[in-house]
Amino acid sequence: MESIEKEHITRKANHIRRLYDWTVHWAETPHSTWALFILAFCESSFFPIPPDVLLIALAVALPSKSFKYALVCSAGSVLGGCFGYLIGYAFFEYVGRPIISFYNITDVFNTVSTQYQSNAFMAIAVAGFTPIPYKVFTISAGVCKVNIFILILASALSRSARFFLIAGLFYVFGPKIKIFIEKFFNIFTIVFIILLISGFVAIKYLK
Repeated sequence: MESIEKEHITRKANHIRRLYDWTVHWAETPHSTWALFILAFCESSFFPIPPDVLLIALAVALPSKSFKYALVCSAGSVLGGCFGYLIGYAFFEYVGRPIISFYNITDVFNTVSTQYQSNAFMAIAVAGFTPIPYKVFTISAGVCKVNIFILILASALSRSARFFLIAGLFYVFGPKIKIFIEKFFNIFTIVFIILLISGFVAIKYLK
């Protein structure tokens, strides 16, 4: 059983590696900025792949533009969060519920919804900076009729902090961190997957 789980994680890591190789070339095309924006937008409402993957790939290729990419990523993520809010607010039964069911996170969704009764701003801000799937929070914010300005402010602060932190590392270290990432990429992707899974588990126990 353990070997099967390790093989499953390794397979996912290989998929991300291929995605990384594919996305690096966008840094050399005129479409790189739009690709990052669209990915960040979609991930905040329904898409499974986090924008960090493309952000890192672009920052690796062009460290001097890291902060530009972080800004684009932040803007796309915040606007995508508003779209996720709209899905939860007006189209939950037709769109939101199928998304929640597809990812098999109904329990997580219910737990998140209860968090908004105590401190919606803190719940959104924490989610925006961590591996916890952000779409769960944006959709549930709409369902719970959280003030849209709270969502925008918390998203802008947490998502920007997350993406600019990544951009700063590449801007400062440039080629050095690129070599480091190339050497240990598979380890990083496995750790990221574990963190992502941990995010799903952790949110179930938030009280």
